[in-house]
Amino acid sequence: MKAIRYYRYGPPEVLKLREVDVPAIGDDEVLVRVRAASVNPLDWHFMGGTPYLVRAQAGLSRPRARASRLGADMAGSVEAVGSNVTGLRRGDEVFGGLDDRGTLAEYISIRQDGAVLAKPKGLTFEQAASVPVAGCTALQALRDKGRVRPGHKVLINGASGGVGTFAVQLAKAFGAEVTGVCSTRNVDLVASLGADQVIDYTREDFTRAGRRYDLLVDIAGNRTLAETRRALAPKGVLVGVGGPDKGRWIGPLGRSVKMVLLSPAVSQRMVFFLARLNKADLSVLGELLAAGKLTPVIDRTYSLGEVARAIGYLKQGHARGKVAITV
Repeated sequence: MKAIRYYRYGPPEVLKLREVDVPAIGDDEVLVRVRAASVNPLDWHFMGGTPYLVRAQAGLSRPRARASRLGADMAGSVEAVGSNVTGLRRGDEVFGGLDDRGTLAEYISIRQDGAVLAKPKGLTFEQAASVPVAGCTALQALRDKGRVRPGHKVLINGASGGVGTFAVQLAKAFGAEVTGVCSTRNVDLVASLGADQVIDYTREDFTRAGRRYDLLVDIAGNRTLAETRRALAPKGVLVGVGGPDKGRWIGPLGRSVKMVLLSPAVSQRMVFFLARLNKADLSVLGELLAAGKLTPVIDRTYSLGEVARAIGYLKQGHARGKVAITV
């Protein structure tokens, strides 16, 4: 089978399309023929080995004999099942992902109790593959960390990206009043997703507009904490999801350290987290997708052989929604 591999850290050019063995499956595993995947910011962090903190997870040395895999999201069809697998059969269409990466390949093996579920009807493979990481991140940011409630005033900073497009729709599904922050060219897109107000950051600074929010999900991370807190209600919650990749050692995590240190000293609650794929949250997202309350937004689609181009485009920071890979 064909799969994306890399043997050293570096720019997208280090990614190679290789011929490798189809993975074997155990008694509790499923073999999935991947039909589509998607790329995420975490992919370029692992590929580039920056911030250096990710090397503890991806492997400290390059070059080395063992290749590294890439990709967390996927959608496809079940090719084979282990002897203990129940609930999934050959031919079933599924979506989900791998925490330990490797979905940028023609086949993957995944445990039946892992993050894999039946693909919602009506979605293309590319749409379904765009959901797992970004959708779970948005869901966990709003529901678990932000504790969003009906009537809450919620601001999404970075509303037009992969996580942001899901966050706007999920906040509306939870009954919140939603404000999205994006660039001029994305105003109509964010409004079409259900945002009650859209702020064009090239024309208005949301931190100086005088409005206060119960929950602010900060994906862009392009304002200082002091500036961002001006937009929070006295008891508001700031959930940090991402931010500029500044610094080789801890990168966007530097902002999280500041949030942890400052939070006990102020009335507002500040939380930074890294999402985890899990079956329960995928099930929630699947129900919302099936009900038409959630629609994946795909900016561009590339082939498996064009993954380097796809990640290069994503790294520019201008993608509208998700970047999908057809396998």
